[in-house]
Order: sequence, then C-alpha cells, then structure tokens
Amino acid sequence: MRSSLSWLFLPLFALLSLSVMAEPEGAAQALHLLSYVAADYPATVASGEVIDSGEYAEQLEFLAVLQGLVVALPAKAGRDELASGVEALRLAVQQRQPGQQVADAARQLGGQLVQLYRLSLTPAITPDPARGAPLFAQHCAICHGDRGAGDGPAGLGLEPPPANLRDASRLDRLSLYDLYNTVGLGIEGTDMPAFADQLDERQRWDLASYIAGFSAKSRSSAAPFSLAELAGKTPVEVAAEGGDATAFRAQRAKPPLQQRGPQELIDYTRSTLERSLQAYREGNHEQAYDLSVGAYLEGFELVESALDNLDAGQRKTTERALMAYRQAVQDGASIAQAAQALELAKRELGKSAELLGSGAMNASLTFVSSLLILLREGLEAILVLAAILAFLRNTGQQQAVRSVHVGWGVAIVAGFGTWALAAYLIDVSGAQRELLEGATALFASVMVLWLGVWMHDRRHAAVWQDYIKSSLVGGGGRFGFAVLAFFSVYRELFEVILFYETLWLQAGADGHGMVIAGAGAALLLLLGLAWVILRGSRKLPLTTFFSANAVLLCVLSVVFAGHGVAALQEAGVLGTRPVAFFEFDWLGIHPDAYSLSAQALSLLAITVLYGRSWLSERRRLMEAK
Repeated sequence: MRSSLSWLFLPLFALLSLSVMAEPEGAAQALHLLSYVAADYPATVASGEVIDSGEYAEQLEFLAVLQGLVVALPAKAGRDELASGVEALRLAVQQRQPGQQVADAARQLGGQLVQLYRLSLTPAITPDPARGAPLFAQHCAICHGDRGAGDGPAGLGLEPPPANLRDASRLDRLSLYDLYNTVGLGIEGTDMPAFADQLDERQRWDLASYIAGFSAKSRSSAAPFSLAELAGKTPVEVAAEGGDATAFRAQRAKPPLQQRGPQELIDYTRSTLERSLQAYREGNHEQAYDLSVGAYLEGFELVESALDNLDAGQRKTTERALMAYRQAVQDGASIAQAAQALELAKRELGKSAELLGSGAMNASLTFVSSLLILLREGLEAILVLAAILAFLRNTGQQQAVRSVHVGWGVAIVAGFGTWALAAYLIDVSGAQRELLEGATALFASVMVLWLGVWMHDRRHAAVWQDYIKSSLVGGGGRFGFAVLAFFSVYRELFEVILFYETLWLQAGADGHGMVIAGAGAALLLLLGLAWVILRGSRKLPLTTFFSANAVLLCVLSVVFAGHGVAALQEAGVLGTRPVAFFEFDWLGIHPDAYSLSAQALSLLAITVLYGRSWLSERRRLMEAK
C-alpha cells in the first residue's frame, strides 16, 4: 500500500500523448503535473537515496508525460525555455536531488507556465466552505470519511487508499488551485472520479476551500491575503517568504471577502458578468447563473447604499437590469438575448460608476439620506412594537410588556453583535445577509398576521373579558411576543448599521454632524409616532382599538411578505419575473410576479382567516338570539 498522495494529483495522462493538441487544457494539465511533483517528490528521496521506489518511478513517468505536454503547447516566445526547464527538472529527479530543491524548481516552472499561457488560478467568486461542506458530504465523505481522514466506509480495501486530507505536511505543499484542479480532473487509475461534469467551477472552488480547512488549526487576525495569493500559493511557499503560514492556512479555508472601493466593485461586477456570458456561450448555464449572482452579491450590492444616497432611482434601475440578465440566464434565453441583457446592465453600471465617482455629498443631502435610512428601515419595526405594547398595556398585561422590551433590547445587542462579528471576526457574505433578511421577514409576516387575526377575534369587550378570565397571557404567550419583538427589530438592524457605516465614510469628516443630526431627527420622529399610537389608543373604545391594531398588523404582514421575497431574489434563491406594475418600496411592493404573488397569498390568508372569524361571530349572534 503506497503511503503517498500521488494518486490525488495524477492527471489523466493515460489520455495524453506527444500529439496533444495545443488547447488550454494541455497547459492546465501540465500545471497539474508540476504541482504533483512539487507536492510528492520530497517524500520519495532522502539524502540522495530513494525511500519509496514505486513512487519515485511514477515521478519519472509523469515527468516524461509533462515533457510531451509542454512540447505540444502553442508555440510562442518562452516555450522552449519552459521545455528546457522541464528537462532540467527531470534530470534533477533522476539525480535524486533534495526534495525541497526539486519542489521549488517545479513551482517556479509552474509560475512560468501560468504567465506564458495566461492561466487563471483565481476564482471569480470568493470560495465559501459553507457551500462546500454539503458537497463534501455528498461526493467525498463516503471514501474520505466525514472528517477527511481517509477512513470512509467505501474506501476500505481500495488501492491506493483514499487520501488523508488532514495530513498537514502534504496539504501544505498544495495550493487551493491544486485542490480545485484535482476535484475537476479526477484520478486516472483510481476509484476517484472526475467531478468537472457534476460540479460547476464555483462548487469545485467551494469544495477545495472546505478541504483546505482540514489542515487549518486556528483562525488569525493577521492582515488578509489577496484572493490570488490564497488560490495560487501554498503554505510552504508563504513560510519560505517569511509570511504567516498559520494565518494563510486559516484564510484559504475561509477566504475573506476582498475589500474593494466603489469603482473596483463596479469593475468587478462588470468583469464577472462578462465571464458569466462566456460560460453561457460555452453551454455551462449553471456556472453562468452562479457568476451572475456573485457579480451582484460581491459587487454591486456593496455599493447600493452609497448609490442610494446619491440617486435611489439609478440604484433601482441598475439592480433591475442586473436581475434581468440573471433571469435571462436562468430561463435559458438565446445567447443574443442574454448578450443584449448584459449590455443593458453594463450601461446602467457605467451610469452608476459615474455617479459614485463624482457624486460629492453636501450637507443637506447627507442629512436627508441619514434621516431616510432610519425612517425607511425603522418604520415597520416601530409600528409592530407600538401595536403590541398598546395592546398589552390597554389590556393590563404588564408581564408581557416587560417581555416585549426584553425582546427588542436583545435584538439591538444581537444586531450590533452581528455587525461586530462581520466586521472583525468572520465574513458575512452578501448571500448570507439577504438570506437572513428574507427568512426573518417571512417569519415576521406570518407572526404579525397571526397576531392581527388573534386580536380581531377578541375585539369585542365581552369576548376579551371571557378570554381574560379563562387564560391570561402566560409564559408561552409572553415568549411569543418577545420573539416577535426581537425579529421585528433584528431583521433590519444589521443592514441599518451597514447603511450608516457607508454614509459615514461617504460624507467625510465635514459631514459627520449631518449624519448624526439626520439619524437623531429620524429617531425622534419614530418615537413620536410610537407615542401617538400608545397615547391615542388609550382613548379608543376597546373594539375600535382592537380592530385598528389588527388592520395595522395585517398590512405589515403583506409588507413583510414583499420584502422577504425580494431579499431571497437578491440572494439568488428565487428567480425574478418583472411585470407591469408600480413600485412602492416602503410598502414592499415591487413590480415582480413572485413578490406580488407572495403579497397576494398573504392577502388571501387574511381574507380566509377574517372570513372564518366573521362566520364564527355570525354563529355566536344567531345562537344568542
């Protein structure tokens, strides 16, 4: 049984020969072989003596194949020098030169190959190991084991055995790109298949990042490496350059989102969309869709708040153009239609870039932007809280009032805690933010609908008094109010903090006072609205108060449903279907069939539940007569 991981990096050399055509795959496979030599040769010799004859023989075989690959590459200045380097590498192996010396030479040749044939070693979208985890469980754990130790049930008796992916000494000689390449190529002569046909490019990068995590022992607060470094370098190379290899291992296992300025983010969006269209032309529709989602979430979405402060209309127009291209890809539109949608999106991106490049913020614009951020995002939360508190105070449920205060208080702490984690400890991706917002909005929609119908059912004084006698709001009810208060506040707070962080930087030192003044004015307006609701509700008859509160909560349920679906669409979970309809973002109304359908479903639920309540009331009246 061979102890080496040679089979992990062995390309499909049985299919190759000296007559390999000059195709990009030839350069990629040559790079794959060089990576294999750099990773496994050091374990085959020691002090000029062969310590693993079988592995050493394979090294020589692969170098012969490598020479044929290089000769068959497209002729250009530098290819002959590359071929001479490969020949020198083969002689070094034959002479059993020190492992690290040969590994360094192989990596150096790999760098020349990358530059000469312009191979891309960097993923278009930052790899996400959270997406890689289920892929590993589905495709890899059966052989490699749940923890990557090579002890999976299907791996018993295999020759060679599945690799131990927790072997740090070997994984340290592999780059993230090496792992990505291995997942795609498969291993000829072993039971490991090629996954290029089953997993798209993004999924292979996600899986590679997850695998890299098996040898990462700790996280680090060191300065982030670039995505190109994380993908193309090995921990051994980083250590040799005097870098922090421990931090490098941790970061390639969970690559941090790249920090880019507004113009760089627009450029990233544009270039990623172009890669998406290229993948679409090549028939890789799934990868094209993933790239279109990544272009938005890791590019344009990060400048949306800054653009909103300058021209909200342009932000909406650009966002719709990006969604239209994404939907064209998802629907399988013709290449011409997809290209046309992309050109429209690029034009709108250009307009947005001009605004971001020249849009200085004066004092009045800064104040209004700050005012609207808190008003827009906080209005729904304050209406829910005011409605709940008015109901509880008017019905004497002081215990439950305290629970509501605890709920929104914990939400504020959790919101700032989430922001701090995302800013200093972990990276919260755009998709994760939108998923969180969408899920909490839909949950809140269901909760406020339930509460609104519940209040409507008890709007009559006699019915309420019967309920008070039979069942005061107990522990479970108080917990439910606390949960609703928590999600009503938490669902928007994280995003509000990010918006203000953007505005703070955008306004500059001279505009910080206006940011604070605008936020303060908005807070006073929201508190004033809450006071009016609480104060006015005490003067209303119980039946009128309950009915008004129920209507308010049901309206908010419809609003939350629209916002929730829109967030899931931005995350790429749901598609888009633009329709001819007006847009009113404050009410969650978007000209999209899915979003409007969710709101229609909410209205239908309200109609059914209120109809049931009306019929029950009619029966009670009939029985009373």
